[in-house]
Parts: sequence; structure tokens; C-alpha cells
Amino acid sequence: MADPHAHDDYVRGSMEISEQKSTYDLFMALSKYGSLAIVALLTFLTIGFMYDGSLLVGFGAAIVLLVAGVFFLRSPKKAH
Repeated sequence: MADPHAHDDYVRGSMEISEQKSTYDLFMALSKYGSLAIVALLTFLTIGFMYDGSLLVGFGAAIVLLVAGVFFLRSPKKAH
């Protein structure tokens, strides 16, 4: 009986993976910046609504955290 799976159909490393790579890169970017947004929101809510806290100070802290987070989470430029 013939083997239904020919052994020469797949050659390791020959498959085009650009779509999978771009999907993975998008997922990683959304995970990084989504986590940063959640942390900034929690910082704002914590500082803004704590006892003797201020919404203005909480908003400022969240903005500083967002700016620093975006600066540090950027992908390094690729040399071509």
C-alpha cells in the first residue's frame, strides 16, 4: 500500500514565513504597548484616588510613565 505522506513534500527551511513573522511581530508590539497602557492607567488611578492624592499628579505620573515606556520599549533600528 502506498504511503499517503510523501517524504519529499516538505524540505526544512523552504517554507515562506513572512506572514507568520509579521503576525508575531504585531502580537509582540500589541503586548508590549498594551501592557504599558495598563500600567499607566493603574498608576493614574492609584495616585489619583489614593488618600491625599491628586488626579492632576496621577495624570502627570501616567504621562511620564508612558513617555519613558515608549522610549525604552522602542525596537532598535536595524542596520542594513
